[in-house]
Amino acid sequence: VGNSSVLTCFLKGNITMLTWTITPKAGGLCTLVYRRTRTAHPSCSKLTPCMSPCWCFAAPPRLSLSCDEQGSPVCEAAAGKPPAQLSWVPEGSSTAEEKCYDNGTVTVLSKFTACSTNVTNVTTCMVSHPAGNWSQSISC
Repeated sequence: VGNSSVLTCFLKGNITMLTWTITPKAGGLCTLVYRRTRTAHPSCSKLTPCMSPCWCFAAPPRLSLSCDEQGSPVCEAAAGKPPAQLSWVPEGSSTAEEKCYDNGTVTVLSKFTACSTNVTNVTTCMVSHPAGNWSQSISC
């Protein structure tokens, strides 16, 4: 993310469109199409509701974990591309929401809502993303 590449193709004849297929180490297949009258436009084979076809490459989210006013753990995976997947240990009920930004990044916010009296009060947020996996624990 943030890097650019020069793609070279030796044109023969009257060609109006070029297509490159990119297979990144993580994430779905990307296709880059260049039309003579237009600029290059990437598209992805796997898109989430927040993603547009222009966002193919992974950017790791920033992870933060806190406790809200009611004492429930809240996990945030900010500015990821594509959106991170959040889960909790121990397993329980949670609510999640996504906020999409114009630059293609997505912030995912998950609140752990189920607590059991026979389980430890330490809760761990697990983050899964094409750029890596992370976890943080908290006791609210």
